[in-house]
Amino acid sequence: MAKEPVERIVIGEPRQPNGQPSENLERVRQFVNRWRKAMPEVPIEFYDERFTSVLAHQVMIDGGLKKKARQDKALVDEISATIILEDYLRSRKV
Repeated sequence: MAKEPVERIVIGEPRQPNGQPSENLERVRQFVNRWRKAMPEVPIEFYDERFTSVLAHQVMIDGGLKKKARQDKALVDEISATIILEDYLRSRKV
């Protein structure tokens, strides 16, 4: 945010496959509440993150990454975040 203007932040909303909140949703909401207090001028939107880890693993397999690399949670999270943002932006196109 110090380098680029930020219009909004998109946060993955953890839900179970049936749409019910996952056990992690409360932690995410607590983080969002702290963020909103610190940076109230930047809106935050939740976006469904169901199945993004599965999709991220498939991207890694399709990209030829070895099993050890696919076990890197930080990399899985980074790819998942990219998928969430891409889906969010695609959903906003009119």
